[in-house]
Amino acid sequence: MKKVVLIDGQGGRMGAALASQLKLSALPCHVVAIGANSAATAAMLKAGADAGATGENPVIVNCQDADLILGPMGIITANALLGEITPKMAAAVSESRAQKLLIPVNRCSVAVVGVEELPLGDYVKLAVEKARELLTQPKENL
Repeated sequence: MKKVVLIDGQGGRMGAALASQLKLSALPCHVVAIGANSAATAAMLKAGADAGATGENPVIVNCQDADLILGPMGIITANALLGEITPKMAAAVSESRAQKLLIPVNRCSVAVVGVEELPLGDYVKLAVEKARELLTQPKENL
């Protein structure tokens, strides 16, 4: 079974939406929610994640063997999410061999030019569709 790591901070709204939609999609994966704070972790667990933990070390450990990492674009930017993403967390995500599906949020001092502004629900739907595509491929293609 493939390991999907969700990383979120603040209130965990995006991570919770991703967890909920991934579980509703019945994809063959184990969803691990890693919150930059306990409120984010709790929100993702309540939404259906299989396991959860909070903080820097869980991000570092779980990115090592993840097949897929999902979260806001800021998880690859040191000090994003109002400082919740530490440089070590951003490095762990960036250096992971996992495929990353990042949702553009133009509040992390980074804007992706050419990306259409969509409501969060639409981005979550697109991310889950891409996750479905990746998770149903043979492992060597992920």
